[in-house]
Amino acid sequence: MEETTESRKKLLELQERRATILRHGGDDKVEGQHAKNKKAARERIELLLDKDSFLEYGAFVKTRSTYYGLDKMDLPTDGVVTGLGTIGGRKVAVYAQDFTILGGSLGEAHALKIARMQDLALQSGIPCIALLDSGGARIQEGIDSLDGYGRIFFRNSRSSGAIPQISLILGPTAGGAVYSPAITDFIIMTRKTSTMYITGPAVVKDVLAEDVTHEQLGGGLVHNQRSGVAHFLTADDDDAIATARELLSYIPQSFRELPPTRPTQDPVDREEESLRGLIPSDTNKPYDVKDIIAKIVDDSQFLEVHRLFAPNIVVGFSRIGGRAVGIIANQSKFMAGVLDINASDKASRFIRFCDCFNIPLLTLVDVPGYMPGTAQEHGGIIRHGAKLLYVYSEATVPKVTLILRKAYGGAYVGMCSKYLGADMVLAYPSAEIAVMGASGAAEVIFAREIKNSEDPEATRAKRIQEYKDQFSNPYRAAERGSVDDIIDPKDTRLKLAQAFAALETKREVYPEKRHGNIPL
Repeated sequence: MEETTESRKKLLELQERRATILRHGGDDKVEGQHAKNKKAARERIELLLDKDSFLEYGAFVKTRSTYYGLDKMDLPTDGVVTGLGTIGGRKVAVYAQDFTILGGSLGEAHALKIARMQDLALQSGIPCIALLDSGGARIQEGIDSLDGYGRIFFRNSRSSGAIPQISLILGPTAGGAVYSPAITDFIIMTRKTSTMYITGPAVVKDVLAEDVTHEQLGGGLVHNQRSGVAHFLTADDDDAIATARELLSYIPQSFRELPPTRPTQDPVDREEESLRGLIPSDTNKPYDVKDIIAKIVDDSQFLEVHRLFAPNIVVGFSRIGGRAVGIIANQSKFMAGVLDINASDKASRFIRFCDCFNIPLLTLVDVPGYMPGTAQEHGGIIRHGAKLLYVYSEATVPKVTLILRKAYGGAYVGMCSKYLGADMVLAYPSAEIAVMGASGAAEVIFAREIKNSEDPEATRAKRIQEYKDQFSNPYRAAERGSVDDIIDPKDTRLKLAQAFAALETKREVYPEKRHGNIPL
């Protein structure tokens, strides 16, 4: 059938309209993004997804608002690009706010497009990824803008634990815009170009007479190092998107699936003689637990989460024998690996994520106790520390614990001990499992004897050694069944691989109830 003049005209109109949409807010606005070391929304999506996999939704959507001349403005896509695509061949839903269009501000249509992606992600059982770059609520749309945030927050919450949700902060996020990423599983921020805060520097100055820059108030470093709001700090858009792709490689599509496996040439029975000498015999001497992690996981690959926050505990993803695992490890390099408020929160959040998505847990223990002092007590260390007990007890995924050195007091229990639900507890010969260190224990048990002795120092030394011989080892715990096996450090990788393989079919059902009441 011959193409008519009318049909050619309609096709030309379509091409012109699509070309306008693809230009974002205009070439000058895109250049403005590039000048700030930021990419345009479509460039970000292209970098995130597999080549030619993007299926766009709502490209022609525009605002319905007529207030303040919005109906006379050209606002392509209403400032957000949405659609489905694949990453490593696996389906994802994605939305990217477009700062070149009214600063990426969120209005009614903008919010409805995001909500559509959230609904599709949940219905399809696939991850939902947000590329955020927005000045916040579109003031011109008033209540419609605020209700738009409500729609998004509601879906973030309903999707939590059902599908993975990842937020990349690639520009400003302010006011209500920060709460959606805060509900998602992981937040990735960039240095210099991304910010998150409830109220900006101008309001802070007006209300509190406090001068602060955007970066000081809510920059990437602040939220990675001090507040713990963000999980990854990256150099720029490219680095942030690469991090998101790597993160997804450890995570299943939804709670109904197991994590993807990855073949490795690294033998599971590889012996590591160097592990025999990595942990100092002097219990007060620090070492880097990440050196141990590197020697026991596949190809030494470890994606650390919350690297800059609460460094006295290390959490992150790795693989053993091709299987993804979540690792929680006390870090003796910082504060002797003690558990404090921030470390408890950091570990608890990570453990809960892994349990949501069928990722087995490996806990490496070298902990002297909970952090003492009025700052911790008044800050609620009891409440925060209890989160760790709660989440380990609640978790039903395979849980393997390896005690490296110190495991003292309540912190021993809190780091996934046998009776907190560990499916297998291993220990090195260097492990010390006791109520407290030998020196402190001797001072309590033999205080009167030491005080009344003719040679207090000699008596103290004798009693300390006596306590060490009796309790500062893994054998008493093994006799009681609290430790399942004591292993040669060189065999660590093999023993862990065997344990996780044996537990692969573990299934545990919660007691019937609505949900527990975690000590938030």
